Amino acid sequence: MNSTPGIKVFLSVVLALTLLGGCASSQKATKKSSDKSQQAAKPGDKEEMKAYSEVITDKAETDEGLFDVHKIEDKYYYEIADSLLGREMLVISRIAKTADNMGYGGEKNNTQTVRWQRRGDKVLLRHVSYSNVADSTEPVYQAVQNSNFEPIIKTFSIETLGKDSSGVVIEATSLYNTDVPSFGLSDRRRTAYRVRRLDSDRTFIEHIHSYPLNIEARSILTYEAQEPPSNSQTNTISMEMNHSMVLLPKEQMRPRSYDQRVGFFSVRQTYYGDDVQKAKDLRYITRYELVPKDKEAYMRGELVEPVNPIVYWIDPATPEKWRPYLKQGVVDWQKAFEEAGFKNAIIAKDPPSKEENPEWSPEDVRYSVIRYFASDIQNAYGPHVHDPRTGQILESDIGWYHNVMNLLRNWFFVQTAAVNPEARGVEFDDEVMGQLIRFVSAHEVGHTLGFPHNMGSSYAYPVDSLRSPTFTSTHGTAPSIMDYARFNYVAQPGDGVTQFYPQVGEYDKWAAKWGYSWFPEDMSKEEIEQTLHEWTLERADDPAYFFGTGGDDPRVQTEDLTNDAMRASELGVANLQRITNNMMEWIARDGANYDELEELYGQVVAQWGRYTGHVYNNIGGVYRNDKTYDQEGPVYEFVPEERQRRAMYWLADYGWNSPTWMLNYEVLDRINESSVVDDIRSRQTSLLNNVASPQMMGRLIEWSERTDGDTYTPFELMDDLRVAIWKELDDNRPTIDVFRRNLQRGYIERMEYLMTEEPTIPEQWRQFFSLNVDVSQSDIRPIVREQLELLLDDVEGAIRNSGDRATRTHLEDVTHRIDAVLNPED
Repeated sequence: MNSTPGIKVFLSVVLALTLLGGCASSQKATKKSSDKSQQAAKPGDKEEMKAYSEVITDKAETDEGLFDVHKIEDKYYYEIADSLLGREMLVISRIAKTADNMGYGGEKNNTQTVRWQRRGDKVLLRHVSYSNVADSTEPVYQAVQNSNFEPIIKTFSIETLGKDSSGVVIEATSLYNTDVPSFGLSDRRRTAYRVRRLDSDRTFIEHIHSYPLNIEARSILTYEAQEPPSNSQTNTISMEMNHSMVLLPKEQMRPRSYDQRVGFFSVRQTYYGDDVQKAKDLRYITRYELVPKDKEAYMRGELVEPVNPIVYWIDPATPEKWRPYLKQGVVDWQKAFEEAGFKNAIIAKDPPSKEENPEWSPEDVRYSVIRYFASDIQNAYGPHVHDPRTGQILESDIGWYHNVMNLLRNWFFVQTAAVNPEARGVEFDDEVMGQLIRFVSAHEVGHTLGFPHNMGSSYAYPVDSLRSPTFTSTHGTAPSIMDYARFNYVAQPGDGVTQFYPQVGEYDKWAAKWGYSWFPEDMSKEEIEQTLHEWTLERADDPAYFFGTGGDDPRVQTEDLTNDAMRASELGVANLQRITNNMMEWIARDGANYDELEELYGQVVAQWGRYTGHVYNNIGGVYRNDKTYDQEGPVYEFVPEERQRRAMYWLADYGWNSPTWMLNYEVLDRINESSVVDDIRSRQTSLLNNVASPQMMGRLIEWSERTDGDTYTPFELMDDLRVAIWKELDDNRPTIDVFRRNLQRGYIERMEYLMTEEPTIPEQWRQFFSLNVDVSQSDIRPIVREQLELLLDDVEGAIRNSGDRATRTHLEDVTHRIDAVLNPED
């Protein structure tokens, strides 16, 4: 979930997960490595090394677990059993605490797969990659191994053998208090902050704890930096980093192949085989492994409990009154797992007391925990830890920040207060806030189950459905809670709607069935994939089961509702006007200043900006429906001409007309000293620039050529835009107000940009743009030149009849500006 931070959060979480790959043959390779490690010790080794008691003395504080971790003064020793040498482990590095403008606590910094390997009297920590794989029984396997030699992250001297002469003991301190690149600040941030070095005198280990399946190490790292993001006078960056080292399962889960028509996070690998003429792209979804206790009953169609249910624990730091709602957000997914044939598949539990379980810790990888942070960050996030070889989800810790409640307050107010008395105020009743928390909890739990955002889900419901009390009480605002379909801004006074929330819906149930249904062990991979494919085909034409993948598809947008952005946004603006007119009354509190009024008014303006965005994305939009060869029709289709033209007309009325409904001076005189005019100028010209962008015009040029029949051409776009921005010129005595004058000057500057600049997209951003246009060699500049010449004729004809001095001087200035663009050398 997200406002802007969330999107960052949502963008940082998605990129980290997709970098991991898997290996179909890793078990055999692991066995060889393990055997070799154990054979490496020679009979004389024990005599040449110190005795165990000389290294691990009586002063040692020992924490038993995956490795026995011994602390002696400020040094930490790992006692690694022979059985663990060569085993794959996943290291998840997160920023636990950080300075301002450097992310937030809980943000993932790096994920890597490692193995500990013995080589003579040394132990190597090696980075393992599963990006390229092959069957170990085939000759090509050796070529893959030679091309993917495992980098050595760090070496450690063996201090002594283990207590029973098996295994090894190393001092691991330097892994966490020296500059090991993959365990420290990322390269991107080192470059941005001009980091010089890690200062060992100001770097130290906070603690290292060992659990049965993982080791948690936390250290404070201090870097010398020439451009730190905050406290610049110190030339210092200090941060607290947490490293989770998790043992990957010895017995690997059978992976399930990814299908782009169904939404799941995934892992990738490239497979090289003797029998394939081209390297094959393999992709597996991430999911928990659910196996029915009674397989025969499951195959008869009965609901069956899984052998290992999915359990989420509540952080002990969570306020008591919010715990039931967080737990309900977990349990809401039970109905989805029932579609996959399981009952009691997902459970929420309160944390045990110290008396009940003194060893319980939220850092133990055996426990998935909704962590509660006392932070003013307005966000929540839902990552998961998964096996890079198979996609099996092992554990998750959801991050929940205290101030996410303020974000929910703002959304609920601006999206529903016009028709919902419960949303009117600066603080909500506990039950209202609790239901909002439940919604976010369910959304974040969905991420931890393997489900990404499905921004296309809300397109399934028409406007009238969201104005129906019966429909909304049953279906919520979208078929998937993984959409950013926040709250029902479409419903109007008098509709009678009382349910404004998203909920786990029909798409979520379908995705759970697709990803979590169990198949017998004797069913082949090909048979499973065929069954899943047939299920997908059955639902391919039903918009409720649409999974949107983004790009230029206007159905796939954040924060939008319904299949008609123009009508929904028109209703949304009507509600914003009602809120603006009543805001002073709804949030007034004796003795309070106007800070809350300023914040909520800003949210109203931001919501208007979202509506304009939902609309303009229809112009030049391209529908994408992922298909296979046995499905009819194209994958890509241009948005119909009529819909694009409607979008342009909506923008003329609600985007570029002077927003008088927004100018409630009773509010503005209490919160804004002098920037209203310029604020509106900035927002309206930004909208103008988005519509008159090289990418937008390039798509129209492209699809004018590719589309048979009527289409919205770049000439028509620019004609409609000019008429919308300069409509006053048609009046007998034109009078142009200050907002429109600013916008019209913005128009001239945008045309100058299109005539003179060759926009370039930085390499790191090109993945987010489907089209990079060569403006100088395209039709764009001839079209723009024509528009300016037509406009110049209209302006010169209107100057003589202008209605006031401000209008006349403005139009005279416009003629000079246009001439400077058309004749730059004069």
